[in-house]
Amino acid sequence: MNLIVAVDENWAIGKDNKLLVSIPSDMKFFRETTMGKVVVMGRKTLESFPNGLPLKNRTNIVLTRDLHYRAKGAILVHSVPELLTKLEEYDSEDIYVIGGSSVYKELLPFCDVAHVTKIGHAYEADTYFPDLDAMEEWEITGESEEQTYFDLEYQFVRYEKKGQRKKH
Repeated sequence: MNLIVAVDENWAIGKDNKLLVSIPSDMKFFRETTMGKVVVMGRKTLESFPNGLPLKNRTNIVLTRDLHYRAKGAILVHSVPELLTKLEEYDSEDIYVIGGSSVYKELLPFCDVAHVTKIGHAYEADTYFPDLDAMEEWEITGESEEQTYFDLEYQFVRYEKKGQRKKH
């Protein structure tokens, strides 16, 4: 299972249920990476999308404790065990955890690959992602050249869980 996230230099990911910054090439990378795949998210992440609608051309699975919650066009699950059972129906390499913070933290142990857009700026934030650089079990296996969007520097970094790399 994969995850995809954009973080600032303090591993912050959001404020007030919004992304810290919208970088067009990061949005394009997200779209291209997850198109036709399974995206797993929490309720608040779904509600942060335009009109609170699931992402087009993807299988949207929403993890929520609210048993009465309804989301047209999304599959709802109410616990991590229920989610993991549901995910058995899909190829693990086609599954992307896309947030928010609590969903990332709950599912990180089940992920083998993390696609992290690292943004060279510290934002005011209220939501964070675990610092993979401080976790021995994760290693960087790929990095893009540093890129800029106006005066913002950022880089696409691929992390893999040690010992999990698949032979290609």
